[in-house]
Amino acid sequence: MDTNSIEGLGMTKRTLRGSLLLSVALVPGTAWAQGAGGQASVRLDELSVVATTPVGAVGDSLSGISAAQAPAGQLPVVSEPRLRGGAQPLYKIPSTVETVTAADLDVDRGTFNAVATLARKTPGLNLSDSQGNNNRVDINYRGFQASPVTGVPQGLAVYQNGVRINEAFGDTVNLDLIPPSAIQRIDVVTSNPVFGLNALGGAINIQMKNGFTWQGTDVTLLGGSDGRIGGGLEYGKVIGPWSFYFNGDGLNDRGWRYQSPTTIGRVYTDLGYRTLDSEFHIIGNFARTFFGAAAATPVDFTHLDPRAIFTYPQTTTTQLGTLQVTGRVDISPTWDLAGNAYFRRFSQQYIDGNDAEFERCGRQCSTPDVLRFDDDGFPNVNFDQLRLRGANGQLIPRTAGVPYGTLDTTKTEATGYGGSLQAANRDRVFGFNNSFVVGGSIDVADYSYKSSSTLGVINPDLSVTIDPNNPNYGFIPGLGTTQLRTDGALGIAPSAVLGSNLYMGLYTTDTIDLTDQLSLTAGARLNFARVSTQDQTGFSPDVTGTHYFTKINPLAGLTYRFTPGLSLYGSYSESNRAPTPLELACANPERPCLLPNSLVADPPLKQVTAQNYEVGIRGALPNFYDGGLLTYKVAAFRNDLANDILQLATPGNAARGYFVNVPATRRQGIEVGGEFTRGDLSVYANYALIDATFRFTGTLSSPNNPFSVPDADGNPGEILVTPGKKVPLIPDHQFKVGFEYMVLPGWRVGMNLQAFSSSYYRGDESNLNRKLPAYYVLGLNTSYQITPKLQVFGLVTNLTNNRYTTFGTFFEPGLVANRYPVSDVRTTTLAQPLSIYGGLRYSFGADPVPMAEPIIRKY
Repeated sequence: MDTNSIEGLGMTKRTLRGSLLLSVALVPGTAWAQGAGGQASVRLDELSVVATTPVGAVGDSLSGISAAQAPAGQLPVVSEPRLRGGAQPLYKIPSTVETVTAADLDVDRGTFNAVATLARKTPGLNLSDSQGNNNRVDINYRGFQASPVTGVPQGLAVYQNGVRINEAFGDTVNLDLIPPSAIQRIDVVTSNPVFGLNALGGAINIQMKNGFTWQGTDVTLLGGSDGRIGGGLEYGKVIGPWSFYFNGDGLNDRGWRYQSPTTIGRVYTDLGYRTLDSEFHIIGNFARTFFGAAAATPVDFTHLDPRAIFTYPQTTTTQLGTLQVTGRVDISPTWDLAGNAYFRRFSQQYIDGNDAEFERCGRQCSTPDVLRFDDDGFPNVNFDQLRLRGANGQLIPRTAGVPYGTLDTTKTEATGYGGSLQAANRDRVFGFNNSFVVGGSIDVADYSYKSSSTLGVINPDLSVTIDPNNPNYGFIPGLGTTQLRTDGALGIAPSAVLGSNLYMGLYTTDTIDLTDQLSLTAGARLNFARVSTQDQTGFSPDVTGTHYFTKINPLAGLTYRFTPGLSLYGSYSESNRAPTPLELACANPERPCLLPNSLVADPPLKQVTAQNYEVGIRGALPNFYDGGLLTYKVAAFRNDLANDILQLATPGNAARGYFVNVPATRRQGIEVGGEFTRGDLSVYANYALIDATFRFTGTLSSPNNPFSVPDADGNPGEILVTPGKKVPLIPDHQFKVGFEYMVLPGWRVGMNLQAFSSSYYRGDESNLNRKLPAYYVLGLNTSYQITPKLQVFGLVTNLTNNRYTTFGTFFEPGLVANRYPVSDVRTTTLAQPLSIYGGLRYSFGADPVPMAEPIIRKY
């Protein structure tokens, strides 16, 4: 962001301050950036200024405005930049900060998502794709996850314009709902508890564009592999003190696996108003996404056909509507007040066709020739308790030779609202430069969760359907589909839950310059969480309950700037996350859940706490070679967790599971990175060692692991974990390198390589099975500016068509659909094969600033 301050807009601040206090719509402030006159597309140079609080995610620095934007008869006055809120120069931040800019995102325009750019450039960040869709991947950063998949333990806090967007029910993160071309920058900030719950491994801070930071009109059309067709419209304009920004995009493709289509529609808008000492924005974000088959496939199937899936349908439909008001007011030359208020509506429906774990009830039942649920997970239960019944209570007769399946449906809806308020002061203290911040946040969400299972059959093509001609196959004339349950509501039963979350936080930080080189940062955050759930069916009374979690997390750190090009930092902090409603309601191995289907039990889970240590050096060497700039960084870190939460499978059905606390885990490692930028060339390389291990001795359930052994009661499926065993799906070694070069004026070519070492399958916490193989992936990108307004671009992912997998787990083999023998217990999701995308971008209005110019980071 440019940080030239402005003078010359004359609206009275008294009225705006009054409206701020009345609405409590106070900002994490929106970034001021240099506005171009007319309709020029503008890309701003990045400064090494980073927000260190959620409310400071945007708008921490004030910029100049052009004469075209100033009121008639007034010219802009440019002065020294003023930092606001929690913004700090990078050299004063005692932890690692990784930044992805709008220019970085532009390189991956054909992928249509921001996660690809994060993975391409960020040290220590890898993706785990359990869904078979590059728009719905798990982000693993330093061994902590942010995932759109319900049931994945979430260890990263994610903010968009200062609002936490971890969803209410499972803390999931759905970055597919955000148009990537509307993102100004993404900062990944570590070891900062001020970002609240889930910031165990750090926080992902997303700052969006607005009309002050981007002006112009761009239309993009793209297409490519797997029938992909997409496009977008971006528009930004400044009229005096007002700004408007619009970004809408859409995409459709059939996916690289069977039955795996993708449909995306997203709209992002921002209406802004600013004066010399205040700024306000009204923001809207609306999206609808639809994804097809989303699960791992038995390796016996993918060996025959890499596009193979397992049973289907497996569709996910998500809808989002968000309204947000942000504002900032300079109370005095050294005090500013900022905050936000938001309303968020989230809805997601998941339909999953599964192989049914049903059997003939047999002689141990009072009614032998009816269906019952598999008893592997319930060794001491009377079989009558496992008999299946339909919605009207009828027992379901068993027909020999029928390949039974289930259509499992879940629907989650959540309405969230809340806000943040923050005051910041930069007065000198005892003659020292000082930056003090105090703030608070409140987030409230009301949610509902419903699930049901319908009896069906598995067809030869592995689709699961109901039979309207047979009332036992999930359909009753006049009543429609039936909802299955067992007599004891064990294993399978409809669920309906209402609940609410209340998250509150108070935080303060202070950074004082003890000398011109030495800065001390200290702070703390108090987190309070209340999670309430109430069963609506009567089948699962244990779900009903209210849980409270409280913790104070301290922060202390030092930075020392030896020279303008070299600084040292170190810090200690603590962080925590509260169990989600899903985890709390699915924590009993005797009453497992069909994830993410049924909630049936509610024994207590403890909150996860972390102790975080970090030390590193970073800096820059200007004029390193031929006038270019070399930036570099080296970091070492350790995160020690107590009561970490794991998701475990239950005997008899790998789709059913539960959550447990484990005593201790650890993530530690080193990161080394460097980047060289010159006018026509940009080169980067980084390496990360991520050592994620368990730090306890105990047994865990993993019934389909080939090396599992019976427990003390003779039940199958336990593995032994000892200190030093690796956490699954986290590669130890990660290497990334890439470049962009201007071959001819207007023509840029780039290439990138990502390489990862092997990792263990999920469910192999004992580390006894062979690993997921090491892999690499090579990408190619290019763009050519045909005219100042017209650009063509191209992107190739997985250039060598390497067939690798980033996700694997175990399942119960056998005869599928009574015709397909499966003997290998491994099930994986193959990554996206060679894919080629290309498109056009046209900028209307005045000639745009060339988007291909590199961003020079200034230290």
